[in-house]
Amino acid sequence: MSHRTKLRGAVAALACTAALMAGSTLLSLPAQAENRSAAATAPAAAPSTRQMMPTTQIELFLRDYLDAINGQHSEGHSPAKVREDHLTKKLDAALTDWGVAHQADPIFRAQNLPTGWSLRDADSSPEGHATVIVTENFESGTTIDVWFQINLDGRLIDGITDPPAPAAS
Repeated sequence: MSHRTKLRGAVAALACTAALMAGSTLLSLPAQAENRSAAATAPAAAPSTRQMMPTTQIELFLRDYLDAINGQHSEGHSPAKVREDHLTKKLDAALTDWGVAHQADPIFRAQNLPTGWSLRDADSSPEGHATVIVTENFESGTTIDVWFQINLDGRLIDGITDPPAPAAS
């Protein structure tokens, strides 16, 4: 076997290995995005929200919103612009009222910003919607749950609430 043949075979094997590794990494990105903390950086090009899982969509919204609050949004958006892009107008107006009444951030539903969060799907959701439970972690060591509801048709967030009260026995 000549030196050139060996070299071509090695280059081809390297190219195939690189392609396989890149492909498997790309396939695993949505699952990884669900577990990232607030400090994680956003991917270079986010897929269309119509193709995302609800947990991934909420994760990206929370990251964008926190970046906007901190003046670090990749496109220079304000928190109001991020809310406008991801929330229904009705919800955005209701959250503004909630924030004034509670003197707290209406998205994180707290006076302080969380240091991170985790997400999980709720067991049940109204028809045509998905509900994602966000457990926010704070510097003090406390956590709170916030429930996000997404309309699966328009892919806009149309509900942000505190957890439902337990049923009385």
